[in-house]
Amino acid sequence: MKCLLLAAGYATRLYPLTENFPKPLLKVKDKTILDWLIDDIDSLGIIDEYVVISNHKFVEHFNNWSKEKSVKISVVDDMTTSNENRLGAVMDIKFAIDSLSLDDDMIILAGDNVLDFSLTHFIKYALEKNASCVMRYFEKDEKRLKKCGVAEIDASDRLISLEEKPEVPKSNWCTPPFYFYKKEDIKLINRAISDGCGVDAPGSLVGWMCKHTAMFSMEMPGNRFDIGSLESYNEIKNTYKGIIK
Repeated sequence: MKCLLLAAGYATRLYPLTENFPKPLLKVKDKTILDWLIDDIDSLGIIDEYVVISNHKFVEHFNNWSKEKSVKISVVDDMTTSNENRLGAVMDIKFAIDSLSLDDDMIILAGDNVLDFSLTHFIKYALEKNASCVMRYFEKDEKRLKKCGVAEIDASDRLISLEEKPEVPKSNWCTPPFYFYKKEDIKLINRAISDGCGVDAPGSLVGWMCKHTAMFSMEMPGNRFDIGSLESYNEIKNTYKGIIK
């Protein structure tokens, strides 16, 4: 199984802190955000390669960081240089798959999220379902719902639909950027893009995919902390207590 970490963004909301440094390598307590994610996932012992998808501006930061890790990490440079010419998350996923000829089940994560729960629960859930899967959490604030991917779920946890940034949310289920794809499903990415799937947000691929293959949704067992400003970054540095297994 492969783990793809989306890290090609420019985090402009965190300038000047991230003007010349990638957000996923910011430290929270004694680790970078990426280290928290990888160290947690690797405790399950089933990932044979981690793929970090970077932009050209920050690729050397990730290359230098990866040399200190004991796990196999491949850093892919998507060759973009600014927020204006970025590829978008779905195109970055395709770029990494094509560049490394990946042909495996994969967990795909935004590389800039801090969690207080272990993602191993999600991976185990997906393996038990033997299907592509996402996570979800209940969001009561309609304004926030309009800024995220909103999912419709049936009684068996099957994903019926997912819409990114809906004008009229169809539920209160928000889908964070953590996805598990069976290898036969992620192979459909080229078809999804040809069909007009949005390429900026990774949830757009899920929205297309759940219409063409069975996907399930696990309720998130803890909290996700979005670092979207200097204030929120300072707050999480002071309050974060780590991952509860």
